[in-house]
Amino acid sequence: MKRVFCLFSLSFVFLAFNPAADASSACESVTAENPGPTADCLVFMEAFSGPNVEPIALDRYTLSFYSFWRVGPDAVNLYDGPGGSMVGQIPPGFNFVRALDTSVDDWLQIEGGQWVSRLEAELTQPSPFRGVQLSNGLERPFAWVVDTTGIYASEYPSGPPSQATGRVPLRYEIVNIFAEAVDSEGWTWYMIGADQWVNQRFVSVIKGVERPEGVSGRWVAVDLYEQTLVAYEDDSPVFATLVSTGLPGWDTNEGVFTVWARLEVDGMSGATGAPDAYALQSIPWIQYFDNDISLHGTYWHDLFGYRRSHGCVNMSISDARFVYQWLGDAEPDENDDVQHYVYVHSSGTYTNQQG
Repeated sequence: MKRVFCLFSLSFVFLAFNPAADASSACESVTAENPGPTADCLVFMEAFSGPNVEPIALDRYTLSFYSFWRVGPDAVNLYDGPGGSMVGQIPPGFNFVRALDTSVDDWLQIEGGQWVSRLEAELTQPSPFRGVQLSNGLERPFAWVVDTTGIYASEYPSGPPSQATGRVPLRYEIVNIFAEAVDSEGWTWYMIGADQWVNQRFVSVIKGVERPEGVSGRWVAVDLYEQTLVAYEDDSPVFATLVSTGLPGWDTNEGVFTVWARLEVDGMSGATGAPDAYALQSIPWIQYFDNDISLHGTYWHDLFGYRRSHGCVNMSISDARFVYQWLGDAEPDENDDVQHYVYVHSSGTYTNQQG
């Protein structure tokens, strides 16, 4: 039931949220009936106003050097030079190209050497979003805000957005979770500050997971329910971020996989001639793990935390580079072998809807 809008009952069952004993003891008295924090809880929230995390570095090279353009959705003619002869077409679909030369007025030279009219292309700015390194693992629960509406938090679970909270959780803001309450419809509400509550639809929570049998060293866990990825060194979580996995009909498969191919950059295309056709040039930092399904950088959307793909695990360009290089630096085992594991799972039951 992840992030699907509905009406709510005012009947609640409170659940203790206890991944860290100090958080639980400080705020354990917070309930649905008494949602106001105690003095001890207020002190704790003030001491830990934000998660102990550090953003990774931006992939400034890819973000600044590459020039990505949306073309279509109708067929786009290809030329052998600016104003030259037509030499082919890009078929209709969800298509993006990388421009190699943008210096000629009204024309773009794209990967492959052909030219397209700039009038049929729109410049795309890749997302600067990036995940975080975990200084102390997952000792305290935290989440990313994924809501795009920019509304006020609620004063209590199930309450309406309230200006009195003084808090507008902004998209991609990282927030601590100090308590939670679940309503009778099954929706979870998180306390992110004093008298500040948000519904589960508006956040993606970073949750730990046990290491699957047979997996060791460096591996990543993709949570389909929360739309997150956590990287582990054996049992220690070291990095977390938001992702976008497969839409209904292109669901990302659950299971334990090994990366079978790694490419710094490559193109992807599929379903040519169909309504859902796509062709994407110069996708960076690709790691294939389930046949043609991969972890990869994404420049064509900025909706991480929501399902958006045809089965792949979409990541921001900076995140994809970090994970690509981090897994690539893994030490070989006693057999002088390196396996890069991807564990795809779901921490909850999610509906076949886009958001």
